Amino acid sequence: MSIGEASPVLGNWFYIYFVENEGMAFGLSFGAGIGKLLLSLVRIGVVGFLIYYLFALIKKKQADWTVVVILSLVIAGALGNIIDSMFYGIIWNYAPFLYGHVVDMFYFKLFMIPDWFPLWGGSYFFPAIFNVADSCVTLGIIAIIIWNKKFFISKKEENIPQP
Repeated sequence: MSIGEASPVLGNWFYIYFVENEGMAFGLSFGAGIGKLLLSLVRIGVVGFLIYYLFALIKKKQADWTVVVILSLVIAGALGNIIDSMFYGIIWNYAPFLYGHVVDMFYFKLFMIPDWFPLWGGSYFFPAIFNVADSCVTLGIIAIIIWNKKFFISKKEENIPQP
C-alpha cells in the first residue's frame, strides 16, 4: 500500500488505511527535530521505568495476574511504537535513528456526527487512525483506571493483614 491508501475490510465502517504518524497519539506532535527526539527519549524513559516497576512488584510478590497483564499491555504497546519510531525511518531511508514515524492502519468510520452538533458536527465519530500498539496502551490505561486499587495501594492498606 502507498501512504494514504485505504482498503475496506468490513463494509464502509472499517478500513485498513496506511498513514505515517510522526508524533504521538492522534497525530499530535510538538515540533520537528528536537521535539521528536525528546518524545522518543521520554518514551524510552517511561517504558524503562514501567519495566523496572513491574519487575519490582513481581519480586516483592505484590503483583497479581491482572497487574502483570495490564502493565505488560502498556509496555508492549509503548515498545512497539518506540521500535517503529527508532527503525522505520532508517529502513526506508528518510530519517535517522529515533526520528522515524509510526505506521498507523486501523480506521473506523463508525457514524457521522450530526451537522448541528457544536465543534464536531459533520465529521465521523472517533476519526483517529491507530495501530495495534496504540490499542494496547489505550486498553492498558483504561484497565488501570478501572482496577486502580490494585495499582495504587496506600501504605495503610499494605500493613492490613489479609484473611
